[in-house]
Amino acid sequence: MIKKLTCISCPIGCELTVYVEGDDIKVEGNRCPRGFEYAKNEVTNPQRMLTISVKVENGVMDLVSARTDRPIPKKMLEEAISYIKGLKVQAPIKRGDIIVKDLLNTGANLIATRTVLKK
Repeated sequence: MIKKLTCISCPIGCELTVYVEGDDIKVEGNRCPRGFEYAKNEVTNPQRMLTISVKVENGVMDLVSARTDRPIPKKMLEEAISYIKGLKVQAPIKRGDIIVKDLLNTGANLIATRTVLKK
């Protein structure tokens, strides 16, 4: 399998070509070791940070922005979004508060990225 990627590990944005044959992975076009690691992870277990809004009850705002504190498997994004859409947190909530610990057993916490005061 041959896959073309643009590395997002740094601002350079190297154009990568990844060759996969069984367990062997060869990467061309990377200017640093981070490009190789990015390509390897992208073809074997792609992960993404999740940014989302969570409903707030009794707050001066109806939603609080949130994100995972580490990437989660890309294949779990839809499941995580569906789960979070059903959540409601009580105000007040402070920036940095953990909304969900170990989101869906991924090891990632969902944390608030802004403060929402109580009405």
